[in-house]
Amino acid sequence: MKAVIPAAGLGTRFLPATKAQPKEMLPVFDKPTIQYVVEEAVASGIDDILIITGKGKRSIEDHFDRSFELEYFLRKNNKTEYLDEIEAISELADIYFVRQKEQKGLGDAIYCARKHIDGEDAFAVLLGDTITSAETPCTRQLMDIYEKHGASAIAVEEVPRDRVERYGIIDAEHLGGNLYSIRDMVEKPAVSEAPSNLAIMGRYVLESEIFDHIKNIPPGFGGEIQLTDAMRCLDRVYGCVFRGRTYDIGNKVDWLKTSLEFALLDDDIRPELMEYLEDLMQVLKKFY
Repeated sequence: MKAVIPAAGLGTRFLPATKAQPKEMLPVFDKPTIQYVVEEAVASGIDDILIITGKGKRSIEDHFDRSFELEYFLRKNNKTEYLDEIEAISELADIYFVRQKEQKGLGDAIYCARKHIDGEDAFAVLLGDTITSAETPCTRQLMDIYEKHGASAIAVEEVPRDRVERYGIIDAEHLGGNLYSIRDMVEKPAVSEAPSNLAIMGRYVLESEIFDHIKNIPPGFGGEIQLTDAMRCLDRVYGCVFRGRTYDIGNKVDWLKTSLEFALLDDDIRPELMEYLEDLMQVLKKFY
């Protein structure tokens, strides 16, 4: 199975930081966000990845390419640990790139992958601004559902009712365990109109017929081609409350929280960082 990673958004919620760099390249602790996403696809058994980019996203391509000058410098100065790390990045998978010519929505970005996916029954989609953490990768869990049931599968997660307006929300029948059969879905509904609090969380395994539906649907929420609207046209879609955690890097607060949490998981960093945070809390208590 191949994977598609949409990474063409403008990142307006992170301005001015994203004026000259993609939001997908913002670091979460010590790696750019999109590297975590690619690593999830690879850990799921996927080695053919298409990243959908746009204007000003060249640094994503550079990150996954070889850097001969840097490699030479590291080798010359015996910085082997760093050398091994950056060489491994360029060898993660076969990574291809195509540009979304206009900002016309997630559905349109996925449609840019149709020629690359040609001939495949299904493909995985991993949003470039969402990180997941699980013993079995989220994408692998969805691939297992597809292989068992022969239908599209998407990751969902319970969210507080006051946050449903931020997500695509599903209406579904609970089949037991963590599996749902989706009856309908709506993009960013008002709280009063949301059919549930089960939100679509940025991981999908989609049958390739989705491209026909994307081609034929009219613009939806926000005047954009919405992937949610195209998925409503599929005969069967399963929702999986995946076993793990989701980190939404699409806003500043969650991005900061995630970077801090990941740093605290590092044994070398944790002691000094914990000491700093404790001191910081004491200082803040004096002023707030």
